[in-house]
Amino acid sequence: MNFYEQVYAVILQIPRGKVSSYGRIASMLGRPRAARAVGFALNALKDKQDDPLHAKLPWQRVVNSKGRISIVNREYGRNEQAERLRAEGVVVNNKLQIDLDIYLWEGLHWMEIDDILKVQKE
Repeated sequence: MNFYEQVYAVILQIPRGKVSSYGRIASMLGRPRAARAVGFALNALKDKQDDPLHAKLPWQRVVNSKGRISIVNREYGRNEQAERLRAEGVVVNNKLQIDLDIYLWEGLHWMEIDDILKVQKE
């Protein structure tokens, strides 16, 4: 499984009403310096919209380490990301900031990550 598919597998685990950051996802995958690569993986989703495995991926649940919407999804944009999060009950302020003390998903333990990645291979 390539890195992008690993990113998508983790993002699928983020619960509705919670967010994670690019860096936290990279760290969960054992690549703490790969936050930018997580962003590239999300940006690549624009080329996979016809793929049912990727069409429902909750990309909106990934923000930067300060809780801000920072990626401009070429297809949807920052405001669309904010609206999707608001629809899930996440409070997003006018500066596109989310309170991570309230909405941050703690993530997965490495053993859980290993299990998820094994299932994705099968």
